Amino acid sequence: MDLPPANGVPTPELPPPPPGRCHFWLPNKRRHCANTPIPSSQYCGNHSPASSSDSRRRVPCPVDPSHTVFEENLEAHVGKCPFRKQADALAAQPYYSKGINSGGGEAGGAVVTSAAKRASVHKLSEEEFWGLVVKIRSAHTAAAVEMRESYIAPDACDKWMKGQVDRKVPYQEKHVVQQVSIVGNMETFGLLPRGGAEDATDEIAVKNPPAAVEFGAGRGYLTQMLADCYGIKNIFLVERRAYKLKADRSLRQNEGVKLERLRIDIEDLNLHGVQALNGGQYLAIGKHLCGPATDMTIMCCLHEQHNHTEEKGHDKHHLRGLALATCCHHLCQWKHYANKSFFSGLGIAEEEFHAMTWFSSWAVDGDHSSQDSLEAEDLSSEGRETEKPDPEIIGVERIIRSIPGVERSALGFMCKDIIDTGRLLWLRSKCLDADLVRYVPSDISPENHLLIAKCRS
Repeated sequence: MDLPPANGVPTPELPPPPPGRCHFWLPNKRRHCANTPIPSSQYCGNHSPASSSDSRRRVPCPVDPSHTVFEENLEAHVGKCPFRKQADALAAQPYYSKGINSGGGEAGGAVVTSAAKRASVHKLSEEEFWGLVVKIRSAHTAAAVEMRESYIAPDACDKWMKGQVDRKVPYQEKHVVQQVSIVGNMETFGLLPRGGAEDATDEIAVKNPPAAVEFGAGRGYLTQMLADCYGIKNIFLVERRAYKLKADRSLRQNEGVKLERLRIDIEDLNLHGVQALNGGQYLAIGKHLCGPATDMTIMCCLHEQHNHTEEKGHDKHHLRGLALATCCHHLCQWKHYANKSFFSGLGIAEEEFHAMTWFSSWAVDGDHSSQDSLEAEDLSSEGRETEKPDPEIIGVERIIRSIPGVERSALGFMCKDIIDTGRLLWLRSKCLDADLVRYVPSDISPENHLLIAKCRS
């Protein structure tokens, strides 16, 4: 079936819209918009041609920025926004504490966008740009930990690797490989019993297994593996978005499993307010915690403020350990980063940090079938291909386009290594035994860093 023109107008090749529905075609969903048309129009207010040509300014709703309203209607809209009741209900929860894990940055404040980071880099002089590149390479040589490869598939996860899982749930092989290696590293590091729940000999692990708190849980499949293979019974899924095809239903079918899904931003989560979690140990896990979500998670688990803020009468819980797969370093923010003193000690200031986060996106551009090829000094002529120069592009942008793709990738990986090294050192400063490893090959995912740690006591 041919897709319609960009303006969404139906064509004879498309099915007619259902009666009483907007005629705008949504190509990604392969259906028409489900909204009701406005009077005297075939389209809803969002897709009306008149709306698209309206010169009035739309602004994000302060209650829920996922939608926008006309600026002159903002005050009236806030009072009746359908998300207001949901926001008020969240604010009343004992585990809600706005900005508690913001890292000292303004809670809910403006972020430095990728466009702003790019513009800041392009404003550098050529000398300043190359000086920053030299500083990054020097910092990587002096401070970045040397990561070892740790690709582990424990026996407890055999049935997952052999595909003996519920086929009603949409598992993809590359995601299963990542999940298996995450829990395999947890087992090797001493956070989970050897051989899974069936072979566990540790009396504490058998009678009193830790709870699992999955941050940025999405559909919750990583936690389902822990429940199926290691007998985890007390489960908390932290996710600010709503998802379909969640693992919640199959998790609840496991005998004895208690599941609580917390619909909240990690930035605002006070674990001491989660009543069902208090009084026991827990494991903090996350598969691909994007950008600042990693920093917010480790601060959520190890936040000094919990010792000074009102804990609403609940007993304290105890972190046993954590395993967090980091990703999307280009989204990192200085205001949220956990170990600012690490970068300050390297002579890297806030603007340079944001430049590094922008450079980190170069690591995941193109083919990453071999990590070693990105670090090799003797680059092939193919690896040294550059973008064709545009005579109208000048300054730093022209320099960047002239850098071979493999060299850009190598610099991007250096930036990711340095950012995650700072997080590793922050965990060690909190008296945790911690490590940073590559948990899957780059051809499975170039986002393959795993922070893993356990409490010494």
